[in-house]
Amino acid sequence: MDTTSTSSTIASLPADLKNHNVNVHIHIHEMSNGVEQKTLNGADATTGATTPSTTFPAAITIPSDFNINEIDDKLDPKSRPDFAVTSSPPLGVLANFTGEFAGTGFNLIFRPNSGPPTTTTFPNPVTPAPPAVPSENVLELNLTTETLTFSKPLGSVPNRGLQQQNDIFLNGVPYVQAINDVTNINTGKADGAPVGIHFEPGLWMHIPSTTNDPSLGESLVRMASIPHGTTINAEGLAPTTTIAGPPTIPAVNITPFPIGGGKPITFISQTASNTDTPRLPQDLTKFIAEGTITQDMLTDPNTVLRNAIVGQTITKTVVFTVSTAPASPELGGGTANIAFLQGTPGTQRAGGPQVGPNANAVQMTATFWIETVQHQIVIPPFKPGQVGQLLSSWIRS
Repeated sequence: MDTTSTSSTIASLPADLKNHNVNVHIHIHEMSNGVEQKTLNGADATTGATTPSTTFPAAITIPSDFNINEIDDKLDPKSRPDFAVTSSPPLGVLANFTGEFAGTGFNLIFRPNSGPPTTTTFPNPVTPAPPAVPSENVLELNLTTETLTFSKPLGSVPNRGLQQQNDIFLNGVPYVQAINDVTNINTGKADGAPVGIHFEPGLWMHIPSTTNDPSLGESLVRMASIPHGTTINAEGLAPTTTIAGPPTIPAVNITPFPIGGGKPITFISQTASNTDTPRLPQDLTKFIAEGTITQDMLTDPNTVLRNAIVGQTITKTVVFTVSTAPASPELGGGTANIAFLQGTPGTQRAGGPQVGPNANAVQMTATFWIETVQHQIVIPPFKPGQVGQLLSSWIRS
């Protein structure tokens, strides 16, 4: 995802100091199931341009005096005289999740198409006419802007163990993610009127290791809800290593596969030059010319992430993955969907096809790359006795 960032510094510096290198600017990349590609706090990988955000990001407001903790000692001061929680548990890598991030991105999704009167139609005729197979789906492409806002940590969240398993204490940060579509079919650029397409309030939690029930290393969990009617609980082991330098971002394939598994099914909408397919935008000619949506991006959406870090001096990268169906030895996780999304699988319409899910979200996997990026900031001359200066800098990544 191509993004922007801003920083402000109160300068109180030695005389004639003009240049200073910093290593504290944090970028966050996210890849969710190869569908939505994001870079938070980056720059435009196509043009190199940076554009400040002009909207106030959504956020979860926590009262300043709110801090979760157990109340055993409050209700019974003599219950455990030798045990007390005196400070908030660590956040681990989640300590990087603080403040407000803004950026741009690329989203793509194969979504269902329905019969009249809610059929999605297209400027150029599609054969066969929707919603006949294989035109029962729409490949939707979105150029996006995004804000991701983290609130202050929650404190010490007690999870009670049973019998031989002692209690554990979690800590975490609430967040809100809001994404707008800014695709402009007239210009082929990301300069269209913003329309909201995703809103996600949630929690990132750090879970300490346990040696009894279960026997598991420290882990992370992303708990979230979206307005379509899906909630997720995605878990993964906490990262134990740091890359000294930039990340290696692998290729991903968007080609769908049948429910329950099977050979992937390639659709003609995956070819960018086709102009008569069930895809929105249907004609990508202007986008291809502008470099905003290309065949490389449809073949491998992670191209967007790799392009976003070209030219950056990345000194450190931390990588981790969370999933609603995590690999062993991790446990837990899952998705829950409203009835409309689940549909009534296994039943048959009279004289029609088998009834199945409408858009049931069965599994979600997301990989995060947290990068420390070195920038050079040019500071104007400063003389002793001079009043401190407020420096606002748009950092190009």
